[in-house]
Amino acid sequence: MRLGIRWHTTTVAARVVRSAGFESGTLATMTRVELLTRPGCHLCDAARETVLREAAAAGIEVRETNIDDDAELTRRYGEEIPVVLIDGRVHTYWRVDAGRFRAALEGLDVSGGRA
Repeated sequence: MRLGIRWHTTTVAARVVRSAGFESGTLATMTRVELLTRPGCHLCDAARETVLREAAAAGIEVRETNIDDDAELTRRYGEEIPVVLIDGRVHTYWRVDAGRFRAALEGLDVSGGRA
């Protein structure tokens, strides 16, 4: 029974590691910051400028996602865009405070985890 538990734990851990962006012991490209937007959103335009500027200064890539292309994102965030996610968690929505965003980015370990 112990072997079965160990095998199951290893299998689950391997799935988690792969889904987190690690493959074969190396760090694959990982989205750490995601900006949820939609076309024609003036707040999205302002947020994009701040997010891209601060993330570039920190050496962190940003992925932008149009929520209109995903029914679940539209349902979840439709009235709150733009939304900034850091490590999959909501950092802010509507307006991005550059100082607060910069401080959050400084807490990221660009090698793959939180500092």
